[in-house]
Amino acid sequence: MSENLQSIINQYKSDQESVYNTWFINNEERLKAFRSIRRGVLQVIDDIKTKRFGNDFKGTSLEFVLSCITEQKQVFEGASHPFYWKPKLRIPDIYENQENKTAFGQFLENCIYAKNEEQVIREIEKLDALKIKGLGPAVASILYFLHPTWIPPFNTAIINGFNYLFKDKKKLGSWSEYLRIREVIMDVNKKYCNELSLDTGAFAGLLFEVGTQKLLLGKDEYLSEAERNRLEKLIEKRHKEKRTETADEHLHNEMQYHLLKIGHALGYDVIAASNDRSKAWGGNKFSFISLPDFPQIALEKEVLNTVKLIDVLWFQKGTSKVIAAFEVEKSTSIYSGILRLTDLSCSLSNKEEVLYLVVPDDREKDVIMQLSRPSIRSGNMEMKYICFSDLRQHCDALCKFGDDHSIMQKIARVAS
Repeated sequence: MSENLQSIINQYKSDQESVYNTWFINNEERLKAFRSIRRGVLQVIDDIKTKRFGNDFKGTSLEFVLSCITEQKQVFEGASHPFYWKPKLRIPDIYENQENKTAFGQFLENCIYAKNEEQVIREIEKLDALKIKGLGPAVASILYFLHPTWIPPFNTAIINGFNYLFKDKKKLGSWSEYLRIREVIMDVNKKYCNELSLDTGAFAGLLFEVGTQKLLLGKDEYLSEAERNRLEKLIEKRHKEKRTETADEHLHNEMQYHLLKIGHALGYDVIAASNDRSKAWGGNKFSFISLPDFPQIALEKEVLNTVKLIDVLWFQKGTSKVIAAFEVEKSTSIYSGILRLTDLSCSLSNKEEVLYLVVPDDREKDVIMQLSRPSIRSGNMEMKYICFSDLRQHCDALCKFGDDHSIMQKIARVAS
């Protein structure tokens, strides 16, 4: 197995369209997701504590968390399905049953603050002992984003890859089966962590590739015509996803540059997200108009790390006073951007900053829906949105005729 697995890992890492290369490494959206999802889980816990958590998946903070997860590449597709409320089956039984709802909230709280993996495993065993209908190891996908070195994500494709790779017959849906699978994954991952990562997402991605037959083990000349056609469709789907991601990234860079350019022209200090400062658009490097270092803001370390990932910030010249903050969204979750802007707003004392989501025109309905939610409206902060086409079309005019940040109101819209 060791020689075969090493060969499979090499194939996995060398494929530029594999989950490893398109999601696991060199992906700032992945890094942002960890902080957004953690913040979202804390909101789920608080909603359950204060009895604001609804009796349906739709509209709850849990839906926001799963939306952030499912938009993290194809490896997490379907992660939200097990949490949809199925009225006829009364599952998962964490919406109508208050005791189960409380138990789920306490489980999440105990896990998020766990100091070691043994604590998380004990919490899983305690939750399993309650036998809450429909609440199985799909929760592992949430736990992965809380403790990526302890808890591997889990879905049908991953378990198919596991069974194929290890000649096993494990089944989906049981925490006891998940824990057995986890033991094997942790053991193998420890042996190959220098090749992959201590983060179990890298190895889970490999299992996903095997489970979906995107990573072929051995030669393919013995495939049937039907199997070959299916494989060709999978490969074409992957090519299409890669092309879409590249186009999305180009658009994201363009919008960031327009925002940096406008802020700079208006006389503000501007800065791009900490992991974007080396980027460029149209031959214009962000670093040539961005501040060299992030201003000193007195925030808790975790909040500051989140704020530093906001796509573009404008500061009053020579100060650390935030004038405007912009989150550019493309195929990623709008809610994750809202969370980062909310963190900023809740942490600053002046409350004078203006918060903007910058979104593709075809996602305008999505952003209106998110900004119209009671939980956002009750936050006493004004968050507006700008469409890509308006920013692109009016960038030069805003630079030329604007006196201060209020010029952005000419293209900004409010969810009504």
